[in-house]
Amino acid sequence: MAIRAVKWAERRPTVRSIRTVMLSEKLCPPAAHARCRGAAKAALAVLLSLGTSGIAMAQQAPLRATLDNGLRVVIVPDHLAPVVSTEINYLVGSSDAPDGFPGTAHALEHMMFRGTKGLSGDALDAIGARVGGDNNADTTEDVTQYFYTAPIEDLGILLRVEADRMRNLTLSDADWSTERGAIEQEVSRDLSSPIYRYTAQLRGIMFAGTPYAHDALGTRPSFDRTDTKLLHSFYDSWYAPNNAILVIVGDVNPQATLSQVRAAFDGIARRPLPPRPAFSPEPVTAKTLSLDTDLPIGLATMAWRMPGLRAQDFAVADILSDVLGSNRYALYGLVPQGRALTAGFDYIATPQASFGVALAGFPKGADPKPFMESMRVVIADARAHGVPADLVEAAKRREVAQLEFNANSISGQASAWSQALAFSGLSSPQDVIRAYQAVTPAQVNALAARLLTPETAITANLIPSERNAPMGAGGFGGSESFSKPPAAGTKLPDWASAALARLAVPTPPATPAAFTLPNGLRLLVLPEHVSHTIQLFGSIRQNANLEEPKGKEGVASLTDALFEYGSTSRDRLALAKALDDIAADENAGANFALGVLTPDFDKGLAILSDNELHPAFPGQAFAILQRQAAMSRAGVMQSPDYRFRRSELRALNVPSDPALREATPESIAHLTLDDVHAFYTHAFRPDLTTIVVVGDTTPEAAHAAILKAFGGWTANGPKPLVDSPPRPDSRASKADTPDPGRSQDDVTLAETMGLTVSNPDRYALQVGNEVLGEGFTSRLLQDLRVRTGYAYFAGSSAQIGRTRSAFVVNFGADPDKAGAATKAAIRDVSAMRDTMVTDDELVQAKAGLLRRMPLQRASFAGLAGLYLRLADLGEPLDTPAHSAQAIYAVTAADVQTAFRTWVRPADLAELILGPQSH
Repeated sequence: MAIRAVKWAERRPTVRSIRTVMLSEKLCPPAAHARCRGAAKAALAVLLSLGTSGIAMAQQAPLRATLDNGLRVVIVPDHLAPVVSTEINYLVGSSDAPDGFPGTAHALEHMMFRGTKGLSGDALDAIGARVGGDNNADTTEDVTQYFYTAPIEDLGILLRVEADRMRNLTLSDADWSTERGAIEQEVSRDLSSPIYRYTAQLRGIMFAGTPYAHDALGTRPSFDRTDTKLLHSFYDSWYAPNNAILVIVGDVNPQATLSQVRAAFDGIARRPLPPRPAFSPEPVTAKTLSLDTDLPIGLATMAWRMPGLRAQDFAVADILSDVLGSNRYALYGLVPQGRALTAGFDYIATPQASFGVALAGFPKGADPKPFMESMRVVIADARAHGVPADLVEAAKRREVAQLEFNANSISGQASAWSQALAFSGLSSPQDVIRAYQAVTPAQVNALAARLLTPETAITANLIPSERNAPMGAGGFGGSESFSKPPAAGTKLPDWASAALARLAVPTPPATPAAFTLPNGLRLLVLPEHVSHTIQLFGSIRQNANLEEPKGKEGVASLTDALFEYGSTSRDRLALAKALDDIAADENAGANFALGVLTPDFDKGLAILSDNELHPAFPGQAFAILQRQAAMSRAGVMQSPDYRFRRSELRALNVPSDPALREATPESIAHLTLDDVHAFYTHAFRPDLTTIVVVGDTTPEAAHAAILKAFGGWTANGPKPLVDSPPRPDSRASKADTPDPGRSQDDVTLAETMGLTVSNPDRYALQVGNEVLGEGFTSRLLQDLRVRTGYAYFAGSSAQIGRTRSAFVVNFGADPDKAGAATKAAIRDVSAMRDTMVTDDELVQAKAGLLRRMPLQRASFAGLAGLYLRLADLGEPLDTPAHSAQAIYAVTAADVQTAFRTWVRPADLAELILGPQSH
């Protein structure tokens, strides 16, 4: 179960919150998506003129229906790609679990993938393997979701599966006995997170005496006491059509889709629902916590209970959190002032109640008191004097604009509708927008004065320490991935086998319009009119290991960080305000981006190009960032995660390899502002740059706009070398990195491979890796989870690049199981060389790969990422079509030959990050 912060405007690239600290700073392991008047009035008027529905002119209206059995259905056409997302939301979660069994909803979520009376678990898995796509689920406090993104032609199969699971779940003792072990391994995996330990304590204090006091993942003791009788009772009580909301978004015909829904679900009877547990948390009183962690930096935090998603003042609370987290507000201002390494505010929103967290980062070994005091002063000022009205209006504009951006991702749009209906109890995302539009600065200030009191604040210092120890009774969790491999020869029902029998090459995507500017900049344009927005993604090919001068390690990252401080015509705050005025998102640097409403594309592009081509690089900001970077780097280099990653680099590279170059506190401290200017002049070049524009434009208009904005950019001197040299085959080695804060071993088996992206064997390796450890038919998952219970997750990857490639296996296992799991994994890798894959495995692997290809086009970011990667690898734009044909043609003999040629089990390095030495 992921700590689910339901947000409507998560597009800001510069705001630092507890989520972005976790992800961007890599401070905790992964489980389970970070976000004036005048010119802005025109963009806002466009939305308001559409009746608060920014998608009305671009798309068909949603179709709503309630079946006779009570199932609510919303069908939203989004013709971005031949793809569909389904999300079925059961209005039940951990808060409805029986006393003493906080993980019941999560346990049932797992069992939904173990089979029904008409579909065995193996049949469900075989269907998943053939369909491909993204098949996941999550359990939260009040909602359990099952979501699938797949090719549009398979919608009927998805609906049949969900309908069958709604009424015919098997819940056998044997299946639960096996799945219980998998859940407990999941708990064991997640206990290592210091952020979990912190939020678990917050929950216990904030929501004492309510079901929210317990994490939705559950605990080992509760799972040990759970039996199938309890699961049957929970399933029969809550899994009913009249307690579910089905959201379908994609390239659909609404009326035809509704007919498919009726055919699948009409025969399921409604049921009476139990009463909901009362939710009455006691008042919160101030408390101070101190926690040891293995994070590379410390965090000073303050937390308060806040309104839930279904509260009348939810929108006010969300706008307040947006303002407090704005990079124009005083809290984030602690960072450019040099008074914090990171700072922000996060709203952890759930239906019945929520909490907000302010944080400030400090260096390892530093006294947290001054950082906590700086944060207290900012919050006290907000409470006493309110927040700036223009920041309130800016936050409202961004939330309204997000309605447009939702349409740029099929699965993202499905999530937005599910969140509005199932989590917030509203009728559409437009209702949320109306709530935001009604918010006033006076309401925001009144809520700040009422909530942000020292008497109700839970303060905590998360202190980097070698004494860090894992918890023993809960879990942090994330979205589930149920990729259990089906048994060979599994028989499918006729309705599934007929639809999935074909193995076809997907229709190739439309090739972008391609331009090369006179300065060498490459522009790719993909017109998409599903929303009134345009998104730009740019990338400059760089390689710090080759381009940073000797002794100047760290200059590349420091240069990138300085772009936030504006241009020669706009300082940091003026840049942020200009973006707020048009509700745009922008970030500049080696990888740059812009997201803006269509009417403001030229304005947004002018801001981006000014920032990218004329960065200010102010001396005061450089001095502060340099000091912060050196202190942060010192903490990073003492962290277990850093030592683990370095062990992998050493295992794959000879001592003289440039990949082993790294920034140190000393190298960063010796940098000068002249070094930054020199690196910018050397490495930021139009002739190494690709820009992809996706959205509501035409190739001609986009080309003219980019030429105006970037045509004057010039390159200086010869092109730098950015491709790493080939490296020799790595050899077997072993490295053990102790981390007393972990409860599981994180094991990596890795080696270099000699082929590159130009070698046609890449396709056979891709198919083989799908069989081995990346697809629904994973042998690794079968041997490390299903048959043995050694691990909860296991996978492999063939990472093939322009000049370098690697083969990697990853899994997590309890220390007493890690050795046996390693041996099993190496046996599976060896078997790929020794024997040919079966016909069933080959067909399922190819089907999954081919059917997933359209999913790359199901979001603007996915489209842009596809073509930026092709540019980085030096491949032609029609590569997706050629790849599909090549995968379709791969044989079992091709797979075996490729693994024999390129994968060397005897040379795999064994790298372990775990609680004890081995």
